[in-house]
Amino acid sequence: MQSEESVRSAGAGAGAGAGSLASVRALLVDIDGVLTVSWRPLPGAVAALRRVRAAGLAVALVTNTTSRTRASIAGTLARAGFEVGERDVLTAPAVTAAHLAEHWPGARCLLLNSGDIAADLAEVALVEDDPEVVVLGGAGPEFDYTALNRAFGHLQRGARLIAMHRNLYWRTDAGLQLDSGAFLLGLERAARVEAEVTGKPSRAFFEAALSRLGVPARHALMVGDDVETDVLAAQRAGLTGVLVRTGKFQPDALERASGAPDHVVDSFADVPALLGLGDGVNES
Repeated sequence: MQSEESVRSAGAGAGAGAGSLASVRALLVDIDGVLTVSWRPLPGAVAALRRVRAAGLAVALVTNTTSRTRASIAGTLARAGFEVGERDVLTAPAVTAAHLAEHWPGARCLLLNSGDIAADLAEVALVEDDPEVVVLGGAGPEFDYTALNRAFGHLQRGARLIAMHRNLYWRTDAGLQLDSGAFLLGLERAARVEAEVTGKPSRAFFEAALSRLGVPARHALMVGDDVETDVLAAQRAGLTGVLVRTGKFQPDALERASGAPDHVVDSFADVPALLGLGDGVNES
């Protein structure tokens, strides 16, 4: 494990706000693997989020979760004890809908996704045949050979490919599970196309979250369990990055990473202390 000093020095320069914790005014926080696993709160997460809010810091919960709407996510978190509402949640589907409205207004879209997110895609023209855009959400039983081959056919005929994220896997209480990024790689290779990614790690996703909070990147902190998609992507967008050792975190992923996080802590429960809001941070 790296020392606190080596983690900070290795991450310095990766994000414009690297190491400037005294100036932090807002937190972007991943949900799955950081606050919860399989929607159950991780130890200390509820109290830590309450402490952050009590200190007057703005918070946006940013997630690539594609199986639930923003309202459903907020409701589930509230019932688990987190003091959050729908406005606090920014999802890949919500950002995708905004992206389509801006860049492909009125386009016929074929959605391949596991879960009901219709409410967050209300303005998107979803179709079953002759789409102009193929939209990939999160993987599940719907990602079978027939569905993937159908999407492949549309891409061969000229449809554009938009992916809500590139996540290869995520952690549940049953262990790591494959996500749509694993299938996305195959579609891109087979159809010889490159997807537009709207969720994390796209810079536009982080910018959308910061815009909602009204805080510049240099005054914001991103907390995530995926070193590449959450933390290093945020650092490239100018935020300070904090990696937690919960959720999908694996030590070998950190060793293979394309860069170094600004900070690494055991869990979200340690973030208030990292920010000087309490005692007992465990960083290495």
